[in-house]
Amino acid sequence: MTAKVGCERMVLVHDFVVPPDEPQRMLLKRNMSLQRSEEPTSVLAIILNYKTAEMAIACLRSLEQEIVGYPEAKVVLVDNASGDDSVQRFEAEIRDRGWSGWASVVALAGNGGFAAGNNAAIRPLLGTAAMPDYVLLLNSDTVVRPGAVSTLVQFMDARPDVGIAGSRLEDPDGCPQRSAFLFPNVWSELNDGIHLQIVERWVARSQLAPPVRYDAHRTDWVAGASFIMRRALLEQIGLLDEGYFMYYEEVDFCLRARRAGWQCWYVPESRVVHLVGQASRINNPDMKPKRRPAYWFESRQRFFRKNHGVMTTLFADALFLAGYAFYRLRRLVTLTPVREPPWFFWDFLRFSMNGLVASLSSKPDGRR
Repeated sequence: MTAKVGCERMVLVHDFVVPPDEPQRMLLKRNMSLQRSEEPTSVLAIILNYKTAEMAIACLRSLEQEIVGYPEAKVVLVDNASGDDSVQRFEAEIRDRGWSGWASVVALAGNGGFAAGNNAAIRPLLGTAAMPDYVLLLNSDTVVRPGAVSTLVQFMDARPDVGIAGSRLEDPDGCPQRSAFLFPNVWSELNDGIHLQIVERWVARSQLAPPVRYDAHRTDWVAGASFIMRRALLEQIGLLDEGYFMYYEEVDFCLRARRAGWQCWYVPESRVVHLVGQASRINNPDMKPKRRPAYWFESRQRFFRKNHGVMTTLFADALFLAGYAFYRLRRLVTLTPVREPPWFFWDFLRFSMNGLVASLSSKPDGRR
């Protein structure tokens, strides 16, 4: 869901000032939080790995200087049953560098996906005195820029009304990637399918991935590649939904947070390099598009059915398919090359029908 955009170099300034229209009670609540900030802040960073040991180790190394500022911080490398030497390499790296005081490894017996892997590190702590103030999720294909973690923590400390915050994801050369998004809806599905500027302008407020902004701002959801969550939020709404194998789990979590009264913010002063598609092998811009895996379609279906119901899901599917068919026909007539996953239209249609059948035998939340 990330894309390269313009590479303007700008000075980013954010003073965490209380907005003038914010209720007085929030100002008092925030002042209380700032008074409590004298206590050591505890942070748990989770790096989820599946057959990407070299990148995960690079991510771990980039966290070393960040951890120094937080004596209560811990990092957990979760291996999602890679079936290779990832766990041995992680353990050797931690042992040889003397990081056992703050870094550890969790080896899972099976690969349950993004949500299940991250939950495995959070679940034993949730509801106990050992639960940290914040939990930071990091993709294995990320490298943390200096100050990225402390910036997120300071922002969260200053804004107790914010439950989730995300970093500015960028290429190694500093070019920003779109990583602050709006929630998917029927009109964003039409826009994503048809690829037509006149439609994009018409549904501008439903554009899933708005242009990159250089100021900290409230948004619907942020990319899970660098994603910090408040303990109080997790205690209130629970863990990530493990019904998603990969994709849409962070969208679903942010929507649950919104419905529970929490805000989600994009904080571009926190900068994290994201090697797009290196971990998932799906959105890698340097590779020929591969057929979209089943779990992408299943996750999309689950998100829409769970949060919007069967009829809205069918309407969204129909708009996307109509728009996408028109887009492919337009490309065919104009002899314009298409960079799209093979069999995407037919796979989308098949999983839409599968989703309809599943809905008839599912519980209201989408579970069987």
